[in-house]
Amino acid sequence: MNIDYNETIPNNVGLADDRRLLRALERWQPAYLQWWDDLGPVESSDHEVYLRTAISVDAKGWAHYGHVRMPEYRWGIFLTPPEENRQIAFGQHKDEPVWTDVPGEYRTELRRLIVTQGDTEPASVEQQRHLGATCPSLYDLRNLFQVNVEEGRHLWAMVYLLHAHFGRDGREEAEEMLERHAGDPDKPRILEAFNEQTEDWLSFFMFTYFQDRDGKFQLAALAESGFDPLSRTCRFMLTEEAHHMFVGETGVMRIVQRTCELMRQHDTEDVRPYGGIDLATIQKWINFHYSICLDLFGSERSTNAANYYSMGLKGRYQETKIDDDHVLADAHMMVPRVDGDHITSEESAALTAINLKLREDYAKDSQRGVNRFNKAIAEMDIDATLTLPDPMFNRNIGIFRDINATPEGRLIGDDEWQARRYEWLPSPDDYAFVRSLMVPVTEPGKMAGWIAPPKRGIHGRPLDYDYVLFH
Repeated sequence: MNIDYNETIPNNVGLADDRRLLRALERWQPAYLQWWDDLGPVESSDHEVYLRTAISVDAKGWAHYGHVRMPEYRWGIFLTPPEENRQIAFGQHKDEPVWTDVPGEYRTELRRLIVTQGDTEPASVEQQRHLGATCPSLYDLRNLFQVNVEEGRHLWAMVYLLHAHFGRDGREEAEEMLERHAGDPDKPRILEAFNEQTEDWLSFFMFTYFQDRDGKFQLAALAESGFDPLSRTCRFMLTEEAHHMFVGETGVMRIVQRTCELMRQHDTEDVRPYGGIDLATIQKWINFHYSICLDLFGSERSTNAANYYSMGLKGRYQETKIDDDHVLADAHMMVPRVDGDHITSEESAALTAINLKLREDYAKDSQRGVNRFNKAIAEMDIDATLTLPDPMFNRNIGIFRDINATPEGRLIGDDEWQARRYEWLPSPDDYAFVRSLMVPVTEPGKMAGWIAPPKRGIHGRPLDYDYVLFH
Protein backbone atom coordinates (compact mmCIF):
# COMPACT_ATOMS: atom_id res chain seq x y z
CA MET A 1 0.00 0.00 0.00
CA ASN A 2 1.65 3.20 -1.17
CA ILE A 3 1.15 6.42 0.75
CA ASP A 4 -0.56 9.43 -0.79
CA TYR A 5 1.84 12.36 -0.44
CA ASN A 6 -0.39 14.75 -2.38
CA GLU A 7 -2.53 15.31 0.70
CA THR A 8 -1.85 17.87 3.42
CA ILE A 9 -1.49 14.91 5.78
CA PRO A 10 0.18 11.96 4.01
CA ASN A 11 -1.85 8.83 4.61
CA ASN A 12 -3.00 5.48 3.32
CA VAL A 13 -6.33 5.51 5.18
CA GLY A 14 -8.37 7.41 2.60
CA LEU A 15 -8.57 10.75 4.39
CA ALA A 16 -9.57 12.45 1.13
CA ASP A 17 -12.83 10.50 1.27
CA ASP A 18 -13.64 11.57 4.84
CA ARG A 19 -13.71 15.36 4.77
CA ARG A 20 -14.96 15.68 8.36
CA LEU A 21 -12.05 13.67 9.71
CA LEU A 22 -9.57 15.40 7.43
CA ARG A 23 -10.72 18.84 8.62
CA ALA A 24 -10.43 17.75 12.25
CA LEU A 25 -6.87 16.52 11.76
CA GLU A 26 -5.95 19.63 9.79
CA ARG A 27 -7.13 21.71 12.74
CA TRP A 28 -4.89 19.66 15.06
CA GLN A 29 -1.87 19.91 12.76
CA PRO A 30 -0.91 23.56 13.52
CA ALA A 31 -0.92 22.80 17.25
CA TYR A 32 1.36 19.84 16.60
CA LEU A 33 3.77 21.94 14.55
CA GLN A 34 3.78 24.58 17.28
CA TRP A 35 4.54 21.88 19.86
CA TRP A 36 7.44 20.66 17.68
CA ASP A 37 8.76 24.19 17.39
CA ASP A 38 8.45 24.83 21.15
CA LEU A 39 9.52 21.47 22.57
CA GLY A 40 11.15 19.52 19.76
CA PRO A 41 14.92 19.43 19.11
CA VAL A 42 16.35 22.83 19.98
CA GLU A 43 17.90 25.07 17.32
CA SER A 44 17.44 22.46 14.61
CA SER A 45 14.79 23.95 12.34
CA ASP A 46 17.29 25.02 9.67
CA HIS A 47 19.29 21.77 9.64
CA GLU A 48 18.91 19.48 6.62
CA VAL A 49 18.95 15.94 7.97
CA TYR A 50 19.45 12.70 6.06
CA LEU A 51 16.16 11.12 7.12
CA ARG A 52 14.14 8.14 6.03
CA THR A 53 10.53 8.86 5.21
CA ALA A 54 7.92 6.14 4.89
CA ILE A 55 6.52 5.94 1.35
CA SER A 56 4.79 2.57 1.63
CA VAL A 57 3.75 0.02 4.23
CA ASP A 58 5.10 -2.82 2.11
CA ALA A 59 7.91 -4.68 3.87
CA LYS A 60 10.19 -4.14 0.85
CA GLY A 61 11.28 -0.66 -0.16
CA TRP A 62 9.01 1.07 2.33
CA ALA A 63 11.18 4.14 2.93
CA HIS A 64 12.88 6.93 1.02
CA TYR A 65 16.14 8.53 2.22
CA GLY A 66 17.14 12.12 1.63
CA HIS A 67 18.00 15.44 3.27
CA VAL A 68 14.96 17.10 4.84
CA ARG A 69 14.42 20.06 7.15
CA MET A 70 12.67 18.54 10.14
CA PRO A 71 9.81 21.07 10.29
CA GLU A 72 9.06 20.01 6.70
CA TYR A 73 9.14 16.29 7.45
CA ARG A 74 5.96 14.69 6.11
CA TRP A 75 4.42 13.21 9.23
CA GLY A 76 1.47 11.06 8.31
CA ILE A 77 -0.93 8.25 9.13
CA PHE A 78 0.02 4.78 7.94
CA LEU A 79 -1.67 1.46 8.67
CA THR A 80 -0.62 -1.95 7.44
CA PRO A 81 -3.13 -3.50 5.01
CA PRO A 82 -6.10 -5.28 6.59
CA GLU A 83 -5.71 -9.02 6.92
CA GLU A 84 -8.56 -10.78 5.17
CA ASN A 85 -10.88 -12.68 7.49
CA ARG A 86 -8.75 -11.85 10.54
CA GLN A 87 -10.23 -13.10 13.81
CA ILE A 88 -9.69 -12.12 17.42
CA ALA A 89 -6.99 -14.44 18.77
CA PHE A 90 -7.64 -14.32 22.52
CA GLY A 91 -10.06 -13.54 25.31
CA GLN A 92 -13.81 -14.04 25.54
CA HIS A 93 -14.28 -12.98 21.90
CA LYS A 94 -11.71 -15.45 20.59
CA ASP A 95 -12.42 -16.61 17.01
CA GLU A 96 -14.91 -13.82 16.39
CA PRO A 97 -14.23 -11.37 13.50
CA VAL A 98 -12.09 -8.41 14.50
CA TRP A 99 -13.78 -5.06 15.05
CA THR A 100 -13.38 -2.22 12.57
CA ASP A 101 -15.38 0.10 14.83
CA VAL A 102 -14.99 0.63 18.56
CA PRO A 103 -17.19 -1.82 20.49
CA GLY A 104 -19.36 0.44 22.63
CA GLU A 105 -18.99 -1.59 25.81
CA TYR A 106 -15.19 -1.26 25.66
CA ARG A 107 -14.96 2.34 24.57
CA THR A 108 -13.45 3.69 27.80
CA GLU A 109 -10.86 0.95 28.16
CA LEU A 110 -9.77 1.17 24.53
CA ARG A 111 -9.43 4.93 24.67
CA ARG A 112 -7.30 4.64 27.83
CA LEU A 113 -4.92 2.22 26.10
CA ILE A 114 -4.53 4.47 23.06
CA VAL A 115 -3.99 7.62 25.12
CA THR A 116 -1.40 5.97 27.38
CA GLN A 117 0.57 4.69 24.40
CA GLY A 118 0.19 7.97 22.51
CA ASP A 119 1.39 10.02 25.47
CA THR A 120 4.80 8.30 25.48
CA GLU A 121 5.61 9.37 21.92
CA PRO A 122 5.89 13.17 22.30
CA ALA A 123 7.30 12.66 25.80
CA SER A 124 10.49 11.07 24.47
CA VAL A 125 10.99 13.96 22.02
CA GLU A 126 10.67 16.41 24.90
CA GLN A 127 13.06 14.41 27.06
CA GLN A 128 15.73 14.43 24.33
CA ARG A 129 15.28 17.96 22.99
CA HIS A 130 18.67 19.33 24.13
CA LEU A 131 20.82 16.37 23.08
CA GLY A 132 21.62 17.68 19.61
CA ALA A 133 23.87 20.36 21.13
CA THR A 134 26.29 17.70 22.45
CA CYS A 135 26.25 15.08 19.69
CA PRO A 136 29.27 12.72 19.56
CA SER A 137 29.16 12.67 15.72
CA LEU A 138 27.02 13.66 12.75
CA TYR A 139 26.07 9.99 12.40
CA ASP A 140 24.65 10.00 15.93
CA LEU A 141 23.00 13.39 15.50
CA ARG A 142 21.18 12.11 12.46
CA ASN A 143 20.03 9.00 14.38
CA LEU A 144 18.72 11.16 17.21
CA PHE A 145 16.70 13.25 14.78
CA GLN A 146 15.42 10.12 13.01
CA VAL A 147 14.16 8.77 16.30
CA ASN A 148 12.57 12.13 17.10
CA VAL A 149 10.62 12.49 13.85
CA GLU A 150 9.40 8.89 14.05
CA GLU A 151 8.22 9.35 17.63
CA GLY A 152 6.36 12.35 16.28
CA ARG A 153 4.75 10.18 13.61
CA HIS A 154 3.79 7.60 16.22
CA LEU A 155 1.92 10.36 18.01
CA TRP A 156 0.08 11.04 14.74
CA ALA A 157 -0.82 7.34 14.57
CA MET A 158 -2.56 7.42 17.96
CA VAL A 159 -4.14 10.83 17.32
CA TYR A 160 -5.68 9.50 14.12
CA LEU A 161 -7.33 6.66 16.06
CA LEU A 162 -8.69 9.10 18.64
CA HIS A 163 -10.08 11.46 15.99
CA ALA A 164 -11.44 8.74 13.74
CA HIS A 165 -13.14 6.60 16.38
CA PHE A 166 -13.83 8.57 19.57
CA GLY A 167 -15.56 11.79 18.48
CA ARG A 168 -15.32 14.79 20.78
CA ASP A 169 -13.68 12.76 23.57
CA GLY A 170 -10.96 11.68 21.16
CA ARG A 171 -10.35 15.22 19.91
CA GLU A 172 -10.02 16.48 23.49
CA GLU A 173 -7.59 13.66 24.37
CA ALA A 174 -5.49 14.51 21.30
CA GLU A 175 -5.30 18.15 22.37
CA GLU A 176 -4.28 17.18 25.91
CA MET A 177 -1.37 15.11 24.59
CA LEU A 178 0.17 18.38 23.42
CA GLU A 179 -0.60 20.09 26.74
CA ARG A 180 1.17 17.55 28.98
CA HIS A 181 4.97 17.82 28.95
CA ALA A 182 7.79 15.60 30.21
CA GLY A 183 8.77 16.69 33.71
CA ASP A 184 6.14 19.44 33.95
CA PRO A 185 5.23 19.77 37.67
CA ASP A 186 1.63 20.68 36.85
CA LYS A 187 0.93 18.61 33.72
CA PRO A 188 3.45 15.75 33.56
CA ARG A 189 3.36 12.83 31.18
CA ILE A 190 1.23 9.88 32.28
CA LEU A 191 4.06 7.35 32.88
CA GLU A 192 6.81 8.38 35.29
CA ALA A 193 9.71 7.02 33.21
CA PHE A 194 8.74 9.55 30.53
CA ASN A 195 9.18 12.48 32.90
CA GLU A 196 12.91 11.87 33.39
CA GLN A 197 15.14 14.22 31.40
CA THR A 198 17.65 12.69 29.00
CA GLU A 199 20.59 15.04 29.43
CA ASP A 200 23.52 13.01 28.10
CA TRP A 201 24.14 10.55 25.30
CA LEU A 202 24.81 7.59 27.56
CA SER A 203 21.28 8.14 28.87
CA PHE A 204 19.96 8.47 25.32
CA PHE A 205 21.46 5.15 24.25
CA MET A 206 20.13 3.49 27.40
CA PHE A 207 16.73 5.07 26.73
CA THR A 208 16.58 3.74 23.20
CA TYR A 209 17.82 0.35 24.42
CA PHE A 210 15.46 -0.05 27.38
CA GLN A 211 12.51 2.36 27.05
CA ASP A 212 12.09 1.76 23.33
CA ARG A 213 12.29 -1.96 24.01
CA ASP A 214 9.38 -1.51 26.40
CA GLY A 215 7.69 0.25 23.48
CA LYS A 216 8.34 -2.80 21.31
CA PHE A 217 6.59 -5.10 23.78
CA GLN A 218 3.68 -2.76 24.44
CA LEU A 219 3.14 -2.21 20.71
CA ALA A 220 3.41 -5.93 20.03
CA ALA A 221 0.74 -6.62 22.66
CA LEU A 222 -1.51 -3.92 21.15
CA ALA A 223 -0.84 -5.29 17.65
CA GLU A 224 -2.75 -8.41 18.79
CA SER A 225 -5.82 -6.27 19.53
CA GLY A 226 -9.24 -7.27 18.33
CA PHE A 227 -9.77 -3.60 17.38
CA ASP A 228 -8.29 -3.89 13.91
CA PRO A 229 -7.35 -0.22 13.29
CA LEU A 230 -5.22 -0.28 16.46
CA SER A 231 -3.61 -3.56 15.46
CA ARG A 232 -2.79 -2.34 11.96
CA THR A 233 -1.40 0.94 13.31
CA CYS A 234 0.89 -0.77 15.82
CA ARG A 235 2.18 -3.28 13.29
CA PHE A 236 3.58 -0.48 11.16
CA MET A 237 4.92 1.38 14.20
CA LEU A 238 6.92 -1.73 15.10
CA THR A 239 8.73 -1.42 11.76
CA GLU A 240 10.06 1.97 12.82
CA GLU A 241 10.58 1.01 16.47
CA ALA A 242 13.19 -1.56 15.42
CA HIS A 243 15.51 1.27 14.33
CA HIS A 244 15.19 2.99 17.70
CA MET A 245 16.35 -0.15 19.50
CA PHE A 246 19.16 -0.54 16.95
CA VAL A 247 20.33 2.97 17.83
CA GLY A 248 20.30 2.06 21.51
CA GLU A 249 22.01 -1.31 21.31
CA THR A 250 24.73 -0.24 18.88
CA GLY A 251 25.25 2.98 20.84
CA VAL A 252 25.83 1.14 24.12
CA MET A 253 28.01 -1.41 22.31
CA ARG A 254 30.20 1.35 20.84
CA ILE A 255 30.66 2.94 24.29
CA VAL A 256 31.58 -0.46 25.77
CA GLN A 257 34.03 -1.05 22.92
CA ARG A 258 35.73 2.31 23.41
CA THR A 259 35.91 1.79 27.17
CA CYS A 260 37.59 -1.60 26.68
CA GLU A 261 40.06 -0.10 24.22
CA LEU A 262 41.05 2.54 26.78
CA MET A 263 41.29 -0.08 29.54
CA ARG A 264 43.74 -2.11 27.50
CA GLN A 265 45.67 0.89 26.27
CA HIS A 266 46.22 2.28 29.77
CA ASP A 267 46.05 -1.01 31.74
CA THR A 268 43.43 0.26 34.15
CA GLU A 269 39.73 -0.03 34.95
CA ASP A 270 39.59 3.69 35.67
CA VAL A 271 39.39 5.22 32.22
CA ARG A 272 37.82 8.49 33.36
CA PRO A 273 41.16 10.37 33.31
CA TYR A 274 41.50 9.32 29.66
CA GLY A 275 38.08 10.60 28.59
CA GLY A 276 36.26 7.26 28.76
CA ILE A 277 33.15 6.05 30.58
CA ASP A 278 34.20 3.25 32.93
CA LEU A 279 32.27 -0.02 33.02
CA ALA A 280 31.12 0.63 36.60
CA THR A 281 29.41 3.83 35.44
CA ILE A 282 27.84 2.05 32.46
CA GLN A 283 26.51 -0.54 34.93
CA LYS A 284 24.88 2.19 37.02
CA TRP A 285 23.10 3.55 33.95
CA ILE A 286 21.88 0.02 33.13
CA ASN A 287 20.61 -0.42 36.69
CA PHE A 288 18.66 2.83 36.56
CA HIS A 289 17.07 2.55 33.13
CA TYR A 290 16.20 -1.13 33.41
CA SER A 291 14.59 -0.74 36.82
CA ILE A 292 12.41 2.22 35.87
CA CYS A 293 11.36 0.39 32.71
CA LEU A 294 10.17 -2.60 34.72
CA ASP A 295 7.75 -0.19 36.39
CA LEU A 296 6.29 0.63 32.96
CA PHE A 297 4.71 -2.83 32.89
CA GLY A 298 2.56 -2.05 35.92
CA SER A 299 1.71 -4.27 38.87
CA GLU A 300 2.37 -7.99 38.67
CA ARG A 301 -1.27 -8.58 39.50
CA SER A 302 -3.61 -6.34 37.56
CA THR A 303 -7.37 -6.44 37.15
CA ASN A 304 -7.08 -3.88 34.34
CA ALA A 305 -4.64 -6.06 32.38
CA ALA A 306 -6.91 -9.06 32.91
CA ASN A 307 -9.88 -7.09 31.62
CA TYR A 308 -7.99 -5.81 28.56
CA TYR A 309 -7.06 -9.39 27.72
CA SER A 310 -10.52 -10.87 28.28
CA MET A 311 -12.08 -8.05 26.26
CA GLY A 312 -9.75 -8.80 23.36
CA LEU A 313 -8.16 -5.33 23.45
CA LYS A 314 -4.53 -6.12 24.36
CA GLY A 315 -2.87 -9.50 24.05
CA ARG A 316 0.45 -10.96 25.08
CA TYR A 317 3.73 -10.73 23.22
CA GLN A 318 3.48 -12.96 20.13
CA GLU A 319 0.09 -14.19 21.33
CA THR A 320 -0.57 -16.60 18.48
CA LYS A 321 2.74 -18.41 19.06
CA ILE A 322 1.89 -19.28 22.68
CA ASP A 323 0.74 -22.87 23.16
CA ASP A 324 -2.37 -22.53 25.32
CA ASP A 325 -6.10 -21.90 24.91
CA HIS A 326 -5.70 -18.07 24.68
CA VAL A 327 -8.60 -17.63 27.09
CA LEU A 328 -6.78 -18.39 30.38
CA ALA A 329 -9.94 -18.96 32.39
CA ASP A 330 -8.33 -21.84 34.32
CA ALA A 331 -4.63 -21.07 33.78
CA HIS A 332 -2.22 -20.17 36.57
CA MET A 333 1.35 -18.92 36.93
CA MET A 334 3.72 -18.29 39.82
CA VAL A 335 3.91 -14.70 41.06
CA PRO A 336 6.53 -13.36 43.52
CA ARG A 337 5.42 -12.42 47.02
CA VAL A 338 7.12 -10.40 49.74
CA ASP A 339 6.95 -12.47 52.92
CA GLY A 340 8.52 -10.51 55.75
CA ASP A 341 12.26 -10.30 55.12
CA HIS A 342 12.36 -12.73 52.22
CA ILE A 343 10.71 -13.40 48.87
CA THR A 344 8.52 -16.38 48.12
CA SER A 345 6.13 -17.13 45.28
CA GLU A 346 2.54 -18.17 45.06
CA GLU A 347 0.18 -19.42 42.42
CA SER A 348 -1.97 -16.77 40.78
CA ALA A 349 -4.52 -16.66 38.00
CA ALA A 350 -2.64 -16.21 34.73
CA LEU A 351 -5.24 -13.63 33.64
CA THR A 352 -4.35 -11.22 36.44
CA ALA A 353 -0.60 -11.84 35.85
CA ILE A 354 -0.62 -10.67 32.20
CA ASN A 355 1.68 -7.75 33.07
CA LEU A 356 4.18 -10.09 34.70
CA LYS A 357 4.24 -12.34 31.63
CA LEU A 358 4.95 -9.36 29.35
CA ARG A 359 7.63 -8.10 31.74
CA GLU A 360 9.34 -11.49 31.81
CA ASP A 361 9.43 -11.58 28.01
CA TYR A 362 10.93 -8.07 28.07
CA ALA A 363 13.58 -9.16 30.56
CA LYS A 364 14.64 -12.09 28.36
CA ASP A 365 14.91 -9.81 25.34
CA SER A 366 16.89 -7.23 27.30
CA GLN A 367 19.30 -9.91 28.52
CA ARG A 368 20.11 -11.01 24.98
CA GLY A 369 21.57 -7.58 24.21
CA VAL A 370 23.53 -7.53 27.49
CA ASN A 371 24.96 -10.91 26.52
CA ARG A 372 26.25 -9.33 23.32
CA PHE A 373 27.89 -6.53 25.32
CA ASN A 374 29.59 -9.10 27.52
CA LYS A 375 30.77 -11.08 24.51
CA ALA A 376 32.45 -7.92 23.19
CA ILE A 377 34.11 -7.36 26.57
CA ALA A 378 35.37 -10.95 26.67
CA GLU A 379 36.77 -10.66 23.14
CA MET A 380 38.92 -7.79 24.40
CA ASP A 381 40.33 -10.16 27.10
CA ILE A 382 38.81 -8.11 29.90
CA ASP A 383 37.49 -9.88 32.98
CA ALA A 384 34.27 -7.96 33.60
CA THR A 385 30.56 -8.57 33.16
CA LEU A 386 27.58 -6.25 32.80
CA THR A 387 24.33 -7.47 34.35
CA LEU A 388 20.67 -6.62 34.58
CA PRO A 389 19.67 -5.89 38.18
CA ASP A 390 17.24 -8.13 40.03
CA PRO A 391 13.56 -7.25 39.43
CA MET A 392 13.33 -6.22 43.10
CA PHE A 393 15.89 -3.45 42.68
CA ASN A 394 14.82 0.23 42.71
CA ARG A 395 11.12 -0.39 42.13
CA ASN A 396 8.27 2.07 42.63
CA ILE A 397 5.35 0.07 41.23
CA GLY A 398 4.12 -3.42 42.01
CA ILE A 399 4.97 -6.04 44.60
CA PHE A 400 8.48 -4.71 45.29
CA ARG A 401 7.66 -1.01 45.68
CA ASP A 402 7.85 -0.99 49.49
CA ILE A 403 11.13 -2.89 49.87
CA ASN A 404 14.79 -2.17 49.25
CA ALA A 405 17.06 -4.64 47.50
CA THR A 406 20.55 -4.73 46.07
CA PRO A 407 21.05 -5.34 42.33
CA GLU A 408 21.82 -8.97 43.25
CA GLY A 409 18.42 -9.31 44.92
CA ARG A 410 19.39 -9.18 48.60
CA LEU A 411 16.81 -7.44 50.78
CA ILE A 412 18.23 -4.56 52.82
CA GLY A 413 16.93 -1.92 55.21
CA ASP A 414 16.34 1.76 54.59
CA ASP A 415 19.59 2.80 56.29
CA GLU A 416 21.75 0.56 54.11
CA TRP A 417 19.86 1.66 50.99
CA GLN A 418 20.43 5.33 51.74
CA ALA A 419 24.10 4.71 52.55
CA ARG A 420 24.85 2.61 49.47
CA ARG A 421 22.38 3.55 46.71
CA TYR A 422 25.00 5.53 44.77
CA GLU A 423 27.12 2.40 44.58
CA TRP A 424 24.39 1.08 42.28
CA LEU A 425 22.65 4.12 40.78
CA PRO A 426 24.11 7.23 39.12
CA SER A 427 25.12 9.85 41.65
CA PRO A 428 25.12 13.62 41.02
CA ASP A 429 28.89 13.35 40.57
CA ASP A 430 28.44 10.54 38.02
CA TYR A 431 25.99 12.63 36.02
CA ALA A 432 28.30 15.62 36.20
CA PHE A 433 31.24 13.56 34.93
CA VAL A 434 29.30 12.08 32.01
CA ARG A 435 27.94 15.50 31.09
CA SER A 436 31.51 16.85 31.13
CA LEU A 437 32.31 14.49 28.23
CA MET A 438 29.40 15.73 26.16
CA VAL A 439 31.33 18.03 23.83
CA PRO A 440 29.82 18.25 20.32
CA VAL A 441 31.69 16.71 17.39
CA THR A 442 30.26 17.86 14.06
CA GLU A 443 33.08 17.29 11.58
CA PRO A 444 32.03 14.55 9.13
CA GLY A 445 33.55 11.18 10.03
CA LYS A 446 34.90 12.31 13.43
CA MET A 447 33.82 10.77 16.76
CA ALA A 448 33.93 11.86 20.37
CA GLY A 449 36.67 10.14 22.35
CA TRP A 450 34.29 8.20 24.63
CA ILE A 451 32.56 6.23 21.86
CA ALA A 452 33.83 3.98 19.06
CA PRO A 453 32.74 4.59 15.45
CA PRO A 454 29.92 2.44 14.06
CA LYS A 455 30.72 -0.48 11.79
CA ARG A 456 28.99 1.12 8.80
CA GLY A 457 27.14 4.23 7.74
CA ILE A 458 23.44 4.74 7.07
CA HIS A 459 21.72 3.32 3.99
CA GLY A 460 25.01 2.59 2.24
CA ARG A 461 26.52 6.01 2.91
CA PRO A 462 30.10 6.29 4.23
CA LEU A 463 30.80 7.28 7.82
CA ASP A 464 32.17 10.67 6.72
CA TYR A 465 28.98 11.53 4.86
CA ASP A 466 27.27 14.87 5.63
CA TYR A 467 24.37 13.33 7.54
CA VAL A 468 23.37 16.75 8.84
CA LEU A 469 23.83 19.98 6.90
CA PHE A 470 23.98 23.13 9.04
CA HIS A 471 22.79 26.49 7.72
